Amino acid sequence: MIDFTLPEIRRLLIKLVLRAVDTADHIWSWSHFRRRRQHQARLSHYKRRGYPLT
Repeated sequence: MIDFTLPEIRRLLIKLVLRAVDTADHIWSWSHFRRRRQHQARLSHYKRRGYPLT
């Protein structure tokens, strides 16, 4: 999984502080899903272009 990005940290802080609708579990689940999906996209990008996967 990739590291947290600045926009994601900003979004998490806003959502956690102003959580009017979402629960903390939902917010963290979304973050985990997003980072996992970005990692998958990165691997796919490199694989498609023939770079070695590390």
